[in-house]
Amino acid sequence: MVDLRGLEYVAPNLTVQSINGTASTNFYLRGLGFNDFTQNNMGPVVTYVDDVAYPYSTMASGLMFDMADVTVTPGPVGTEHGQSTTGGEVKLRTNDPTDSFHFGASQDMASYARSRSEAYVSGPIARGFSFRVAAQVNQGGGWQTDPLNGAHLGDADSWALRAKLKWTPDSRTTVLLSGHVVRDESEVVGGVPIARLIGSTPIPAVGWTQTEWSAKNAFTNLIGRNAGLKPSEDNWFWGADLHVAHDFGPVTLTSVSAFETEREGEYTDQDATAAAQADAYRTIAANSFTQELRLSNTNAQDRLQWVLGAYYQRSRMNQSFYFDYTDYLPARGYMQDSSFGLNQEATSEFGHVSYRLPGNVTLFTGLLHEIDDRAITGLTSRIYGGRTLDFHGESTAAAQFAGQVGVSWQATKSVLLYYKMSKGFKPGGFTANNTQVQAQLAPFKPESVLTYELGLKSDPIPNVLRINAAAFYNDFHNQQILGTILIPDYGPLSQLTNVPKSESWGFEGTIDLHPLRHVFVTQNFGWQRGTFQDFPTVNRAKTNAYYAQHGVWKAINDNFSGVDNGQPKLTLNGQLDWRQAVNPRYAVEFGPNWVYRGAQAMTPGGTGFYRLPPYFLLGAHVTLRPASDRWQVTLYASNILNRQYYTSGGQATTTYLYIPGAPRFIGGRVSCNL
Repeated sequence: MVDLRGLEYVAPNLTVQSINGTASTNFYLRGLGFNDFTQNNMGPVVTYVDDVAYPYSTMASGLMFDMADVTVTPGPVGTEHGQSTTGGEVKLRTNDPTDSFHFGASQDMASYARSRSEAYVSGPIARGFSFRVAAQVNQGGGWQTDPLNGAHLGDADSWALRAKLKWTPDSRTTVLLSGHVVRDESEVVGGVPIARLIGSTPIPAVGWTQTEWSAKNAFTNLIGRNAGLKPSEDNWFWGADLHVAHDFGPVTLTSVSAFETEREGEYTDQDATAAAQADAYRTIAANSFTQELRLSNTNAQDRLQWVLGAYYQRSRMNQSFYFDYTDYLPARGYMQDSSFGLNQEATSEFGHVSYRLPGNVTLFTGLLHEIDDRAITGLTSRIYGGRTLDFHGESTAAAQFAGQVGVSWQATKSVLLYYKMSKGFKPGGFTANNTQVQAQLAPFKPESVLTYELGLKSDPIPNVLRINAAAFYNDFHNQQILGTILIPDYGPLSQLTNVPKSESWGFEGTIDLHPLRHVFVTQNFGWQRGTFQDFPTVNRAKTNAYYAQHGVWKAINDNFSGVDNGQPKLTLNGQLDWRQAVNPRYAVEFGPNWVYRGAQAMTPGGTGFYRLPPYFLLGAHVTLRPASDRWQVTLYASNILNRQYYTSGGQATTTYLYIPGAPRFIGGRVSCNL
């Protein structure tokens, strides 16, 4: 895995979607997530890096290198650490400093001149002190071209640096100071127009690896960028965190302090044509400070295990959106910008207790109380050469409880059964994209979910077969989702809103199989269904169809009661490895890997092109390594069948577009660790 989207290949029921092909991502876990283009709201799935919660998922961009492990936890969490969520969390842990000296590097070269380089050095520097420095550089890999002029699009151009300093003044105390910086000037993936929703001009006929874009000089002058700008990022991310842990004997005190900063400039062509009908440039200046304190028992063998803690988070954000609609005639025909500020602050207290009874039965319960306040300020929408609209600020506050209760039973040495009920909570927020009327800034409500889960963790045949599985049911109230609002004489706009009542259910699991001496198989599977039980909103598809027929914007309201929630019903991913020694000094490993993702509706009740097609991808690798494992050489291929597939979709103005996935890549990687 080299980016967040790679997590789809290792976890069931997880979908990670890039927003318009950019570094901004949305997570869906067990079907729970929402499409937030502005990225100014907390998602239902929170990303952690080294125990630091990132309130905006984009902040985690570029940090997946020198990794130690990745954990994906579905369902409501927050009673043991960090931030309360309704959908779950993705925890990334990077390598820490080592007590002995080590260094290493890797170089990956692949199709389309893609290059990924990594290096690290780690070891002691003085008594009680050790360090680790790791870096990554990504270049090339762009596989799209513009059929109008042959221009190239999609090359990566980023670098990242992480440094850690560890101090152990005594056997009971650990202090770890970390810092990182990411610079990303990569080009993004352009869209493929699927249908003309407004107007009669035919959509461009482009191949799978082609896309059109435009950046008029008047627009680049407005946003302060050079002429000939391609869809691309201009991002800086940096931050620092301090971890302190001290063992007082019966209890351990842990403190995690972090400050994260995001500076983003992002140009996308959201009509996927050479016309300037929905060209967008976004700037974000955001920062977040978090402080967590945890007190827990030290001895992991005690029957009673407990943790108490408190969490504080403060974030500030300023965004500006610039739009070029000059070719969107006769409806608009102008350039426009919107800007706003966001202030947010949250505090929570949490606790979790478990007790192991005789008979290997463990009871556990947890409780969290959270207060969240956020306000949107100073929103201005300006048409160049026309009117300027100033909107008054809006605020929203929430104070709710979340928690869980459950029981686990170690039935045998190799079989664990568990059952738990969890209540999750996520605060409300604002839609702040292309605001035209004050009503668009009305905050959406907090989201809550009551989850029931029954699970199994087992090794029925030790060293041969391992099965982990879970079944779940989610009962949602005010589930947050991207809906639609119609602005008279303007058109439909996306609006984050609440579904009063909805539900989802399903199952997921992982099978690890070692049937033969040299054969190792891992298969993740996930199946989920969900329906809206009460969801009155504007039907975007019918509204667009009415305009196409009558040339008048009229809101076609609907209630999607009983309609499927649209998330992929079936997700599969896995791999098969054949591992064998060539001789006493060398070993080889080879085999295929695969991923399947079912169809996904991109709008509530979406059918036809509003439903993203399913796809299946096949890859393979062969690796040679010595017995010392100090180096390895790998040849690999992804999307071997060169399947045409799409990772997300959407509409800004005149066209509905898909974001295509990468074609076949063939590459090689050399790495060493000394």
